[in-house]
Amino acid sequence: MVCVGVVEDGRFGGLPLCVWGKFIQRFRLGYPVLFHMLDVAVVAGELWDKYLTLQQRRLIADGLGLGLADARKVVMFWAGCHDLGKVSRFQECEPVGWARVSDELRADTGGWPLMRHERASMHAMAQILAEFGYPLSGNASPAVRAAQIIGGHHGWFHQCDVRGSASSAGVQAELGGPLWQEVRLRYAAQVRHLTGGSAVPSQVSVPAAVLISGLVMVADRLASQPHVWVPRAMAPAFGAAEHYAAAGRPASPMADESWAAQIVTDSGLERVDLPPASFTTAHPHLEHPNQLQESVIRQLDPVIADRGTGILVVTDRTGAGKTVTALEAQRIFNHHCDTRGAAILQPSTAIADALYETLVTYVAAHRPERAPVTLVHSHSYLNPAYTDHALARAGQLTLDEYFTPRPGIHGRPEHKVTVPDPWLRGFDRALLAQFTVATLDQALMGVLPSRYSALRMLAMSGRTVIIDEAHSYTPYTLTLMQRLVHWLGALGCPVVVLSATLPAEQSAGLIRSYLSGAGHPPADLAERDFTVPYPGWLFAAAHDASATLMDEKTRQTHIREHRSTASISLTDVTHQPYGDPDRIADTDGRLQRIAREVERVAEHGGSAAIHTQTVAEAQDTYRYLRRAFEAAGMAAGEELVLLHARFPGHQREPLTRRICDVLGPRGRRPRRLIAVTTNLLDMGLDIDLDVQVSDLASLHRLLQRMGRLWRFESLWRDHDPHGLDARRPTWVRKQGPVMTVLNPVEDGRTAVPDGWLTGDTEFWMHRTAALLSASHPYQVRLPEDVPDLVQQLHAPAQHPARVPDALADLYTAHVAAERHATYLGATQAVPPPDRVGSLADLHRRPTTAGQAATRDGDRPRRLLPCHVQPGGRLTLDAHGNVPLPQGPRLKPHEIRRLLQCAVPVPAAWVQQAPDQDAPRPKAWTEHPLLSDLILLAHDPQHPGPVCFGRHQLHMDHELGLVHRILT
Repeated sequence: MVCVGVVEDGRFGGLPLCVWGKFIQRFRLGYPVLFHMLDVAVVAGELWDKYLTLQQRRLIADGLGLGLADARKVVMFWAGCHDLGKVSRFQECEPVGWARVSDELRADTGGWPLMRHERASMHAMAQILAEFGYPLSGNASPAVRAAQIIGGHHGWFHQCDVRGSASSAGVQAELGGPLWQEVRLRYAAQVRHLTGGSAVPSQVSVPAAVLISGLVMVADRLASQPHVWVPRAMAPAFGAAEHYAAAGRPASPMADESWAAQIVTDSGLERVDLPPASFTTAHPHLEHPNQLQESVIRQLDPVIADRGTGILVVTDRTGAGKTVTALEAQRIFNHHCDTRGAAILQPSTAIADALYETLVTYVAAHRPERAPVTLVHSHSYLNPAYTDHALARAGQLTLDEYFTPRPGIHGRPEHKVTVPDPWLRGFDRALLAQFTVATLDQALMGVLPSRYSALRMLAMSGRTVIIDEAHSYTPYTLTLMQRLVHWLGALGCPVVVLSATLPAEQSAGLIRSYLSGAGHPPADLAERDFTVPYPGWLFAAAHDASATLMDEKTRQTHIREHRSTASISLTDVTHQPYGDPDRIADTDGRLQRIAREVERVAEHGGSAAIHTQTVAEAQDTYRYLRRAFEAAGMAAGEELVLLHARFPGHQREPLTRRICDVLGPRGRRPRRLIAVTTNLLDMGLDIDLDVQVSDLASLHRLLQRMGRLWRFESLWRDHDPHGLDARRPTWVRKQGPVMTVLNPVEDGRTAVPDGWLTGDTEFWMHRTAALLSASHPYQVRLPEDVPDLVQQLHAPAQHPARVPDALADLYTAHVAAERHATYLGATQAVPPPDRVGSLADLHRRPTTAGQAATRDGDRPRRLLPCHVQPGGRLTLDAHGNVPLPQGPRLKPHEIRRLLQCAVPVPAAWVQQAPDQDAPRPKAWTEHPLLSDLILLAHDPQHPGPVCFGRHQLHMDHELGLVHRILT
């Protein structure tokens, strides 16, 4: 039964509308906080209908102990109350707005302190919810958790002290006098009445609380856009009921949807079902599925239809089509598990960029009317999908521009259905798109105490999460990944894990983490065998933890059809930096050996990659080969290329794309090409190489690199058996696929040079050298030899006593480092859902996205090479033709240009900045993408390196950033 007072409050003159929630100081335009609260409530309801999947709705409803209809209304009610804390001293933050508050309220403030409005919302709502019948006791009581959700809409969960600041006495002392208490109560009652959220939840589970919090954040962001609320502020309703009703009606006679529904639709958040498509249509580069893909389509489909969601782990050699397998698995999961879309998580930005094109092609092949695909990582602004306006800051607009969005800002190209909508291009918002490619770091921030972590978890849930290249992470990041998988299991989210060299115990650990999150006791799971066949797959159902394996007969057929043999030739070399270009390399030296290995490519054609451990090694190797092959007429930069991470983005990205184009499955292969690189070609890039040379690295990294060796041989043989010689030179075909591994030795023993331990431990390198030296050359049968090789590398973990005495100290240090990294990862991650008491436990050590420790080690800094012209003018080029953008307001294309010129460097290199006459432009300090840039200012009049303490840095157009240390 509805209280008569609530009905009257919703009419004209019922509730005071002088309390502002939004304000534009330039136009002296205010918007009643009650109206904004109602806007967010209505938008939250539309997000429930349009964005949330049925799986997410059920999880929330079950977590509240309510039916779907009542859960929707309660979520709308809580979302609407998010800004109730603005009915407080917050009103004094805007003098013009405060002057419009009624005299009665202005006279009833008491001695209130200034409190952030989201915390004030939590304190006030805890007591109001208790008055509405919500149980109010401990941290897990519905009133406390609901209040924390309401107060967490700005990204942090706060502790709700119901015996202190959140008590009735605390609210009365800190949030104004009786009139302010009354207004807040009447506002909350009005929102509750209009939304119909009168049901009282019996509980608020942690997974449900996280999803609801993320939903409230999204609804608030959508309703807070100036072009959304300003028109309604200019023509306000007479009362709350009228305003609320108008939000549910079309904004104009020509509109097909209600005002709130149109906001969600315009944002690109509406869920879509991809039209059915055949396998060859969805994957146009394939004529038919291979045996592993066919087994997923045929065998996994009925299992998921019967048992529901779960985790699928797929293992196979590199280049065997695991990504296609994952996309077929997500189609099956989404069909049977009430989920929609996919999030593909990659280990690096380069691999994410490559997979983005794959996902766009896959989605577009289904011919949907609209299905935005986003790319989410720290350098997504370099991708063509993210146009300049994504970099623009909120500037000063004219009043007309608040009514009519600027061209290109709120519109979207209609000719390409996968182009991300403008609202979805913004950093963490981009994760909300139905189809996403991101670096794993973006998802890991959801299980770190970072701001808006709940929004990230909302984005990950409700669709299939695909974790690619799972073997490529350190123990620290792998620990965070296990916590992420645990949370995804608790959220009922399907997960697909792809790997080429993941050890069996680590894949089993991921499966157990997921099932533990789904509610199965860890003690029971410890007794279960979750060994994933290689190649093959294992599916573990969340419902009963049952395991389903790929059919063995089909698996053996897949092995026979994709079997190949490659050789790893371990060659001892002496290691010496290039140094003086006139120096003659030692006959048994590393550089001369590299030259001999690729000499036939230079003379007779083919493609080769030389993988070095460091950027400095890559630069030295390139300089030596450039000099050595001058007689052969090789064109440096065209036929002999250098590729590493310390080139500016405007050089690195086109070069990477060119290599992928010419060495890809359908590329027109060059007569000859030698690429000197670090680890940029290791994973994720679909290229084929004739010859490979690599510095000593861990065995699983070498196996990854080997995945690019003769990668398309079977594909070409099936499609054009008579054209093989045209694609691969005859001399290469006679030699066969061989990877030469250069083993640095000193006095006949492996001696890892200083600075090489950038991704591998010294023990792993020595262990790899010992394994490969057992046979010369080492013959590797792919794919069946891979699990045994990986197991041999990790064997000391199971049998420490078998470690040779010469490696005992290295092994001890290796184990200690792994244990430390694992412990550190466990301490950094948020607790699992079943160990969360107060939601504030998720932000005990709050951090931001820019500071979240998703990887171990120091966070790199960004260096911007520039040139100081006479008079102190800064330019991006040495000739002074491209001035450094100064501001005061930077244009988007100027910001893009700066970011494309920046280079990542270790923080230790730039700790001692040099004294420079030209200061950093002031406009940079006010922009989030530019504020941390460090200038590397060259003087064209006095060319040479710039000293940052002991570190000398110089940007060379051909070599990239050159680093030297003063002794």
